[in-house]
Amino acid sequence: MISWQVQNGANQTMITEFILLGFEGGQNLQTVLLLLFLAIYIVTISGNLIIVLLVVSDQHLHTPMYYFLGNLSCLETFYSSTILPRMLYSLFTGDRSISFTACVTQFYIFGILVTTECFLLAAMSFDRYLAICKPLHYAIQMTDRLCLQLAAGSWVSGGLAATITTSLMSQLVFCGPNEIDHFFCDIGPVIDLSCSNTHTIDTSILILSSLCAFPPFLLTLASYVCIITSILKISSRSSRQKVFSTCSSHLIMVTVFYGTLIIVYIVPKTSILRDLNKVFSLLYTILTPLLNPIIYSLRNNDVKEALKKGSMKFAIHTGI
Repeated sequence: MISWQVQNGANQTMITEFILLGFEGGQNLQTVLLLLFLAIYIVTISGNLIIVLLVVSDQHLHTPMYYFLGNLSCLETFYSSTILPRMLYSLFTGDRSISFTACVTQFYIFGILVTTECFLLAAMSFDRYLAICKPLHYAIQMTDRLCLQLAAGSWVSGGLAATITTSLMSQLVFCGPNEIDHFFCDIGPVIDLSCSNTHTIDTSILILSSLCAFPPFLLTLASYVCIITSILKISSRSSRQKVFSTCSSHLIMVTVFYGTLIIVYIVPKTSILRDLNKVFSLLYTILTPLLNPIIYSLRNNDVKEALKKGSMKFAIHTGI
């Protein structure tokens, strides 16, 4: 959709609606993608909601680690729901149009959640560092107040960064092509369509992305380096392998998450990176919310035990 405005005495077309190109292909491919992303969405929402319910309902999970996991699962639920339902709608109906207001709103919510996750993952790694490397001081240092401050700080930081970026985004003028080569309203592809001077917003994105990605990533990396170093000192081989397996899985996930964010938002764009942009975006928007409940929670014995108890209570209550 376009509207006409008079600017400097001349008519100028102003874009008020975008087309999300998504994943191009024939009808068979669209059907396969619809079924695939629908299955991913159902599994993602189910897994994360189960974690949230278990953390809230089971007293044994009222510890700092599971407090952060509950926050992460809650975040991942909203995160997936910000992107996947709109994508599924487009795949099902073929309607790829999205208004400018809806586009800005989607990016704003996405921006809050993805930035919050950056800081929340760092807080979780810090918690694990204290628990494994400083076990005697863990209960004293990781207090309920500190947990609340770390979680609240993560959400506030996400909201602040997204508000700044979205405010600049909402001031852009669009008067040319309106096709966004992406499956959601990410800020990079949207800026590429603007006929405004984008120097200010480009610089702001680079600064904010660097501040929100590099420090949390380096803190997370440093925490896991210390954790792995401590693990190597464990005398029991079986215990060492068990803890190392868990921590290595966590480290792989955070590396994929932070790494793809850095590539998409910070690394200068080459033609190859632009072509792979949607692939990298799939990793941190679709893959991490799907795998985080499995990697962080469902492999944990405490969570497994809480899930068994919860299932038994449900079965008794419903008479199954």
